[in-house]
Amino acid sequence: MAATRRPTVLAAAVATAVALGASALTLPAVAADAAPAAPPKLELKDGTLEWGLKESFRKYVTGMAHGKIEAKDGARQAADNGVFTFSGGKGTYDTGTHATDTAFKGSVRFTSTLHRFDIGVTDVKVRTQGKTGAIQADVTLNGSVQNDIDLAALDLSTVRPGQGEGGAMVFKDIPAALTADGAKAFNGMYEAGEKLDPATLTVTAGGPVTETPTQKPTQKPTEKPTQKPTQRPTKKPTDGPSEPGKAPKPTASQGSRESTGDVAGGRLSWGLKESFRKYISTGGKATVAGGAKKISDGYRFPYAKAELDSAAKKADASFGGSVRFTYKAHGIDMKFSDLKVRASGAKGTLLADVTTPQGKNNDVKFAALDLSGVSYKAKNGVVLFDKVPATLTAAGAKQFANDTTGSPYRPGEKLDPVTVALSSSAGAMLPAGGNTGATASGSSVSGAGSVGGGGSVGGSGSLADTGSSVPSTALLGVAGVALAAGAGAVVAARRRGSAAAV
Repeated sequence: MAATRRPTVLAAAVATAVALGASALTLPAVAADAAPAAPPKLELKDGTLEWGLKESFRKYVTGMAHGKIEAKDGARQAADNGVFTFSGGKGTYDTGTHATDTAFKGSVRFTSTLHRFDIGVTDVKVRTQGKTGAIQADVTLNGSVQNDIDLAALDLSTVRPGQGEGGAMVFKDIPAALTADGAKAFNGMYEAGEKLDPATLTVTAGGPVTETPTQKPTQKPTEKPTQKPTQRPTKKPTDGPSEPGKAPKPTASQGSRESTGDVAGGRLSWGLKESFRKYISTGGKATVAGGAKKISDGYRFPYAKAELDSAAKKADASFGGSVRFTYKAHGIDMKFSDLKVRASGAKGTLLADVTTPQGKNNDVKFAALDLSGVSYKAKNGVVLFDKVPATLTAAGAKQFANDTTGSPYRPGEKLDPVTVALSSSAGAMLPAGGNTGATASGSSVSGAGSVGGGGSVGGSGSLADTGSSVPSTALLGVAGVALAAGAGAVVAARRRGSAAAV
């Protein structure tokens, strides 16, 4: 049965329209002796896209965030905070590849003064081919625009066309999932792959699309170049050896092998703050991704790249992976990624990208490092900064701050120690740096480390299912007070804050 199916959903829909007597789909006959023509494209018109983006997000905007939703310019929203309908769809269907491309009128804007976001979705398009497709759009986040991104991935493998008014083809309840670009556009509030509202696409097939031939130039150039180069190069290349037998000096971009040691791999081990992890474990979770792993005293982040100059006592190392702390009941959602350690002599800095629903702050100088007790010299092929004392910076404390209570942390507050290991060869053995079930002897370096995978600590479930995961600025700070006062105080403070907000 499956072998006789059309290769795409829309192909079946076109056949259905023909059976229903859609005369517009009748293509002109081709003479028997004519050369084979390229498969024609058919016009798609009077299209609509019914899609709510994500119901829990709509409820969050008008509920907890005390914001508003505005649909205009050809888009409208159903009553009771319902789904959106984008109208005026026009596009094409390629009878050869069975691909569709339809553009719609309308825009939707989500704003909240309390939670400081302004998200606009415009220039919506639907593109399909075979069993897959995408909803494409321009997305503006607080003034920053991403044009023509695939906002949602569509799965048409189980969708069958139905009949609408006037011979229209209806593809009802197409499963949709958030893309990586979509997650970025929504400030990391949701993860890539997150389930979105299903989409319903309605289009009417028209006649063949007439390709407009491109114009050829009607005039030939009447002038020839009249000038020839009047000068020859007077200088010879200077990149080669200046004297016989001497090699060229390395350029700044090439670096110097004599001053900077080669780094083949490494890793970073850090727990942020033990009391914070314990607090999260009382009802939230910590999720690692991108190659980061959970260890007994925190998290291990894989090597990305590094520069090391042992003689000058300098290092600049970057690490992949991320850890995300979430606590639904207390409104916490905070992710740390793209960690870097910059060291010079006895001092250093740990930098991180910090993402909350209020925004993403890149390269935050999060912690000051005391490197007075470390050695920059390699031992058995490994330079080890072991359990380096770390303290919170003013920029780090600011990441936890809100408009009402400020930050529950103060600059100079003690954080968990940081361990960095950098190896000069791929076979060097790195210290374990935390217990993950491996032996104490350590494990072998695997270059840049694995990418992908993930795990969670402290339960399962997705914040994005309810929309309540996106915290207000006040709740984020109040929840942090639990580190000193206990979770019960946070709940009480949260209730008082909610009452005051109403």
